Amino acid sequence: MKVFWICLCLIHFTACFTLASGSPRLNLLFVLTEDQGAHAAYLGTPGIKTPAIDGLASTGVVFPHAFVAYPVCSASKASIYTGLHNHSNGILNNTLNHHRHPDKVTAAEKNHPLYQKNRIHAEIPTLIEILKNAGYHQGVSHKLHVIPVEKFPYDEFLKGNGKAVTSGFISRAKAAGKPWHLFCNVPDSHRPYPNSDNQAIRVKPDEVRLPPYLPDTPVVRKDWAEYLAGIEEVDAHVQGILEALRESGEADRTIVVFLGDHGPTFARGKMTLYDGGLRTPLIIRTPDAKPGRRDDILVSTVDLAPTLLDLLELPPLPQSHGHSLAAVLRDPAAPSPREFVFAQISNRGPLPNDGIQERSIQDKRWKLIQRWNTAAKWRQVNADIIQRKPWGNRTYQETIQNKDRFPEAFRILAEQFPQTLKGSVPEIELFDLSNDPFEMKNLATDPSHADQLERLKSALLAWRKQTRDSSTIDP
Repeated sequence: MKVFWICLCLIHFTACFTLASGSPRLNLLFVLTEDQGAHAAYLGTPGIKTPAIDGLASTGVVFPHAFVAYPVCSASKASIYTGLHNHSNGILNNTLNHHRHPDKVTAAEKNHPLYQKNRIHAEIPTLIEILKNAGYHQGVSHKLHVIPVEKFPYDEFLKGNGKAVTSGFISRAKAAGKPWHLFCNVPDSHRPYPNSDNQAIRVKPDEVRLPPYLPDTPVVRKDWAEYLAGIEEVDAHVQGILEALRESGEADRTIVVFLGDHGPTFARGKMTLYDGGLRTPLIIRTPDAKPGRRDDILVSTVDLAPTLLDLLELPPLPQSHGHSLAAVLRDPAAPSPREFVFAQISNRGPLPNDGIQERSIQDKRWKLIQRWNTAAKWRQVNADIIQRKPWGNRTYQETIQNKDRFPEAFRILAEQFPQTLKGSVPEIELFDLSNDPFEMKNLATDPSHADQLERLKSALLAWRKQTRDSSTIDP
């Protein structure tokens, strides 16, 4: 670790603004949308129009099999910033949001239990620290939502998103004569969505397609339409951000990443290891990549920091669970760097309970979810997955009220909230994604698929040991 930081210091003092080739260092624009699952027009989502995101997809490389490492905001970001799964990086669930410089965070705020416990470990370098030492001028918009703030030394903590914010930031970085990194948190796909009772939305409820684990009622269709309307608002911000980049003259020297931080706040979305919680849109545009390409390899968010450091010709992370995608971006024929993607949920961590631990493994066809301590019947509950006020959630109560009409939707919801709805949480689930993409049929007890069950259990066990997952493996 000491050698690593010495290397960073040498980069900072000798070559912080240039690549090994002698050309100026590339900039980085990272757009992270909140609670947006894999839903956009370019992904074939019915009822939605996303021209700006679609335009970015047409000029970059699309990864339709991209998955987050942890399906909630802070933990997902921690995996992006560190290239490590959360049982290694230290953030095991949502934590505090101090969107300001470290010297403006008070001693009392730093003494908060979550600030002390649910944080990136001190010895783990973050992408922001590495770019800071390489001479980058960095900004983050809307919120930070990872701690400690000292490990995220952004130069600017920006309010809002869009063209004006982006233009101003790029102008200041250019005036400083530095390469830049702008991390845009775009919140419009997070609840509360646009309320169609009070404002007109373009998305029509009768044109949307609900996943089969939700009850198909007018109320749920309305809620899903409002979610898609939130994504359309995201698209408007993306349009402004990309216009600012183009008008700055920096587009040809800028890597652009577009990613959702996890799935939406519906059953089997946020805070679940199902496809609706883990799969997100991912587009990467680099100056030398062939545009408008789809690559069907598996990608995890722990791959992003290794990829970006590789593309920027900076030293690799001293420890990472991810794989660089740089070769794949440069060469469509390059092989996939990974066989499986893994994800996790800790319903314990720094929380005052002994809740359920959840892990998943999947390849492109088969998916395994394994859980420990299911008898505790305690799972972390995010208020926006339940509450009508202030979050505007229409679907939770609608599912309960229609449990006799849609018993399977209610069973699925009750599994997610066993402490309140008395659902039974399965210890093992196995899904054939090619024939069951919405993961509706658990094949774990089907003897004809025993070989797949054991294959994935064995691979998951090996990963848990390799990454020292002490919550499921004895130290």
